[in-house]
Amino acid sequence: MASIFTKIINGELPGHFVWRDEVAVAIMTIAPVQPGHCLVIPVEEIDHWDDVPADISAHLMSVARKVAKAQKKVYQPKRVGIMVAGLEVPHTHYHLIPANEITDLDFALQQPAEAEALATEAARLREALAELGYASAEE
Repeated sequence: MASIFTKIINGELPGHFVWRDEVAVAIMTIAPVQPGHCLVIPVEEIDHWDDVPADISAHLMSVARKVAKAQKKVYQPKRVGIMVAGLEVPHTHYHLIPANEITDLDFALQQPAEAEALATEAARLREALAELGYASAEE
């Protein structure tokens, strides 16, 4: 059965895309820990991050780096944390979270977000990606 991420990638469920190419997507999470919290996900459905082929893994990290630069531009955090937990959805995904303190990365802080707020944040990040010269951001 397709994961919820595959359904979002395939357009069967709504998602707020920050990045999309043939190998990876970045979307806003519906339960952010902090404003700007994104997920970087391979298009190919792979459950465990350590089973991701090296070329796809390298591409995911490249996309994560670009999105993190956009998050820094938009939110101006001290850091952008990256976490691979993999417990919520059996489809590899990297959490990118703007953070000023270590406690900003606490998943107990997750709050459901309104679709309009997610759309606004995704647009801000796509605009920052474009300003940084990255061409694969899409609406």
